[in-house]
Amino acid sequence: MAYRILIVEDEMTIAFMIEDMLISLGHEVVEIAMRLPEALEVARRVEADLAILDVNLDGLRSFPVAEVLDERGIPFGFATGYGAMGVEERFRQHPILKKPFRLVDLETLIEQIVVPG
Repeated sequence: MAYRILIVEDEMTIAFMIEDMLISLGHEVVEIAMRLPEALEVARRVEADLAILDVNLDGLRSFPVAEVLDERGIPFGFATGYGAMGVEERFRQHPILKKPFRLVDLETLIEQIVVPG
């Protein structure tokens, strides 16, 4: 199944790499947000099936974006260099993908997001 996906990632090259990977998997990237204020605004209005969030956005944590997505019922997971220890306890039930990752790892993350547990 193809999903409409929001990417929240502050490193442009990584964001575009994730976008290319998602497209190769048959998904549509509806938007890429690179900074916390932009990501919050996008999270409040975007029509997406799921989101992939980097934890660190230019020195600020993306957890407020996760809160907005939670409130809107948009499932999400984290793609971060910090692994699970970099994710606040209250969000650790969401799938976490440690960077760097491969295409198959991203595909697994998406499956975990849309079919939890």
